[in-house]
Amino acid sequence: MANRDIVAIGTSAGGLDALRLLVSELPAEFPAALLVVMHLSPRFPSMIDSILTRLGGMPAHFAEEGEPARRGRIYLAPPDRHLLYDGRSLSLGLGSRENYSRPSIDPLFRSVARCCGHRAIGVLMTGTMTDGSSGLHVLGACGGTTVVQDPEDAAFAEMPATALQKGAVDHVATLAAMPALLSNLVRQPAGAKSEAPEYLEHEVEMAKTGRSTIGLMDGIGRRSFVTCPECDGVTWEIEEGGTLRYRCHFGHAFSADLVNIALEDSISRALAVAVRSFDERAEIARELEQQAERKGRPSSAKMWRERIATLNLEASIIRDAIRRISRLKKAELSSLENEAALQQNRPSAVVSR
Repeated sequence: MANRDIVAIGTSAGGLDALRLLVSELPAEFPAALLVVMHLSPRFPSMIDSILTRLGGMPAHFAEEGEPARRGRIYLAPPDRHLLYDGRSLSLGLGSRENYSRPSIDPLFRSVARCCGHRAIGVLMTGTMTDGSSGLHVLGACGGTTVVQDPEDAAFAEMPATALQKGAVDHVATLAAMPALLSNLVRQPAGAKSEAPEYLEHEVEMAKTGRSTIGLMDGIGRRSFVTCPECDGVTWEIEEGGTLRYRCHFGHAFSADLVNIALEDSISRALAVAVRSFDERAEIARELEQQAERKGRPSSAKMWRERIATLNLEASIIRDAIRRISRLKKAELSSLENEAALQQNRPSAVVSR
């Protein structure tokens, strides 16, 4: 009987240390292939493959286009490419960044869900922001076993905490407990194969080729009033597991939380530009007022003083708006941290759901 022989792992900030500990504790005869996405910058060379190879019994290398995924080996997403799997071989996607990242975790999880969710395990570990939670949810819905690092144990809690808030996670484990948990899970028989949602084919293809059409996007979501934070294009709103995410037809994809942050930043930048513009106009008006005074034109000087007062008032109103946005953002972050703290209140190293 086939076992769960594909382990898809996603991590970001703090991921190198987490992967080092995990790989060093896994046996050389591990009966599954490890497909790993860690957010890497394309501007700098990475030695993560040689680091992981030295630590464990399994060889690690950056995945190559078209190679098969073999048991007992670690395949890493190279910088600036999405790592995808079709059940037979690996591919390196040229699609747009998702959640501001390429490689992104969501495309790997979605590709595994589409081809072989019934024999896969999805693992989401330490990291910032929200990448991976959408793909992990889909992987679980397609028969995959889902594992999340305990946010209290993670160097950066946001990524695993977001996955827990989305729900439907099978296991929550500390990093120390994860090698034993995975060693047990990969030896369990694969589940019954289930039909993947039709939209997954399109989303995986977008991550692979970067190609899409407005007609295809209309088939997986509804058009939104939100513009894409990356390209300012039209986005489609996609409801998934009770939460929203957004994607444009160029392939950029974001969680609702990331879109909200991007819009807040955009508003703050626009307001800052407006304040600077009012300040500059007030400074010019002040020079013109002084010039009118020197030339003995009191009525003109009075007009410029009134203009200065108006400009200063308008700048003050915008500064107050910036401060209100800042206070709202802090309150929102505090609320999210409190919610994550409630999610993290678990007594054991491994919790099965």
